[in-house]
Amino acid sequence: MTNIKDIAMLAGVSVSTVSRVLSGHPYVSEEKRRRVQQVIDQQGYTPNANAVHLIKGQTKTIGVIVPNSHSYFHAILSGIMDEASEAGYGTLLYQSRYDRKEEEQALHLLRTKQIDGLILCSRSLSVEKIASYGTYGPIVTCEYIEDERISSVYTDHYDAFIAGMKHLTEHGHTDIGYCIGRAHSTSSQLRYKAYTSVLAELGVPLNPEWIFDDSTEMKDGIRMVEKMMNMKKRPTALLITGDEVAAGVILQAKAAGLRIPEDLAIVGFDNLPISEALKLTTIDQHLKRIGQEAFRAFHEMRKAGQTMTGGTIKRLIPFELVKRSSV
Repeated sequence: MTNIKDIAMLAGVSVSTVSRVLSGHPYVSEEKRRRVQQVIDQQGYTPNANAVHLIKGQTKTIGVIVPNSHSYFHAILSGIMDEASEAGYGTLLYQSRYDRKEEEQALHLLRTKQIDGLILCSRSLSVEKIASYGTYGPIVTCEYIEDERISSVYTDHYDAFIAGMKHLTEHGHTDIGYCIGRAHSTSSQLRYKAYTSVLAELGVPLNPEWIFDDSTEMKDGIRMVEKMMNMKKRPTALLITGDEVAAGVILQAKAAGLRIPEDLAIVGFDNLPISEALKLTTIDQHLKRIGQEAFRAFHEMRKAGQTMTGGTIKRLIPFELVKRSSV
């Protein structure tokens, strides 16, 4: 089997010259480049991809960790892939299911130079664990990380939840419930802080029964309404993290005879396509833009030769309250 040394000998050049030709290095004379390419064509030589990656010092591939196939992550991923394609990068998708071992395997790809960088759309690993891989290439999270060693592109979930709560209170609501996905995630903790701070301003006591966690899908919204209908006192409004969950709430609430927004006002989160069809007031995080900016942050760091050890990026993406008829 022909190897790089054989190509060099047949072309009458050094092995380093062949390496430069394979990597597209500009400092090779046209005459030598032509001879090397002629031998490659004659021998039917196909370079080993890993060897070329080592020569070039890059794979032109960005790794992306997503926990599942939820529409929320589809929106972020579409932004990442659009920008990656424009920059000539491929994407390697890694579905983690919030399993820390799975996330570590994706980080291992970075350490072993199988990818040039990594974007975490969501995570279960600690900040310290992620930072320990920072010397191997740029890593970007799609949530705010205070640690200066980690780059992040994010929405201010505290301010976004404050805006949603204020919108409900401006319409006369004080009995407000809310729902989240993972109760202990960084963004969920910020939302809880915003929720409780508005209640404190109003002088309204916290009702734990009106807090629904582990809610990410339409069926969870249906479950929420079924639970609410058995309460002695129901909330008059809900701030729901996730438009798919909100859709389940709207459909089940109407089936139970509740009027939207007269009996139950709803503010969603994400501004997914379903929200427009249901005329749902929602908070648009501009998820696709988060994905676009996450790739751009990686690309800027990559071109500058930066990792988490210096020159990290913090990029805030503004949210927008989209007012429709569910409030």
